[in-house]
Amino acid sequence: MAVKLRLKRVGRKHQPSFRLAAMESRNPRDGRVLEELGFYNPASNDPAGQLKLNVERIRYWLSVGAQPTRPSATCCAVVASRSSETKAGHARAETCASTS
Repeated sequence: MAVKLRLKRVGRKHQPSFRLAAMESRNPRDGRVLEELGFYNPASNDPAGQLKLNVERIRYWLSVGAQPTRPSATCCAVVASRSSETKAGHARAETCASTS
């Protein structure tokens, strides 16, 4: 069974939103899902609310051999960069606090 991490389209006509899902590669885009891992809403005004992913479960699926599609890999990279910026910001704040 070849598993892919894909964006599944949901929402109304002209108002798309997507769910990141782990699904078999032979299933259609909006077909049966093994597990839903998050969502992406490009129409949201709030940048923090546009993309929410379950990073632990994504790491699990990648560790067992799931292949992300190009759009889903981009979404995962955005979340990873946000989390690394947050960790770097906390580290800088702790460094500044300890030197003061």
